[in-house]
Order: sequence, then structure tokens, then C-alpha cells
Amino acid sequence: MKKKWIAAAALCGYLAGSALPLATVQAGGVLGTLGSVVKTGGIVYLVDTYADQINTFINKLTSKYPISDNYATKVVPIIAVGTKGYVGAAQISGPVSKVEQCKGALALEGEFLNRTFRIQALIPVDSLDPSNCTRIQGVGVSAKIDVAI
Repeated sequence: MKKKWIAAAALCGYLAGSALPLATVQAGGVLGTLGSVVKTGGIVYLVDTYADQINTFINKLTSKYPISDNYATKVVPIIAVGTKGYVGAAQISGPVSKVEQCKGALALEGEFLNRTFRIQALIPVDSLDPSNCTRIQGVGVSAKIDVAI
């Protein structure tokens, strides 16, 4: 258990450097920024901790319908970049060798036709650092998971 807390603290430190620009602080200055980093790190930690169970649940859910496939799947953190920064989870799907390369997913948000449509481009990537990641070709996002906080 101690190793998990050390990993979570290290992840928070990493996110402070890489994901901090994503956080929109509405109040609180340094404390608000710290709270955003801790919240982001906590959600990423929860996604990592429960990834296998979430993945199994999604696979069981889709197997009830004639829409399941034979690709490998995995749940990874998703970082949304737009007017605000968000973090959550996504299930990715594709060939085993490609799925293993994915470390996260990036959700790029934008508005279209005078805010009539809100669009998210969901992209499997090889890093959780949105400023330094590469798209993994041949892998798609098969589910988006919202985390209640």
C-alpha cells in the first residue's frame, strides 16, 4: 500500500509539471492550483487502480449486444484540452501490440457553427503529457468513462 501512495505522490508531482496548464483555477490562488493538481492526480490514480475492473465491466456491457469485437481493450486516463482542463478515463481498443503502447487518451474540444455543436476528438496517445505525446495509429477510443467527484 505504501508503494501506491508513493506512486500517487510522484504522479501528482509529474502532473504538476505537465498537466497544470490544463487546470482552470477559479478561486484560491496557490491553494486552488494545488487542489486542481491533487484532484487530477487522484483521478488518474483511481483510473489506474480500477482500470482492469472498469475494462471488464465495459467488455461485459458490450458483449450483451452484437457489437463487441475481437480487439484488445484497456482503460487509460483521458485528458481533455479545451476551454478548461478535465481528466477522466477512456477504454481504448485495437491490436494487442498497439494497445500496449497507449498510456492515455487526449480529448481535444472545440465548438462548431457558432457553438451549435460541441466536438471532442478522442485520440489514443503514448503519454499523459499533452504537450509531448504521439497518436497511436490503429487504436480507437471505444468508451468514455466519467468519474464522479
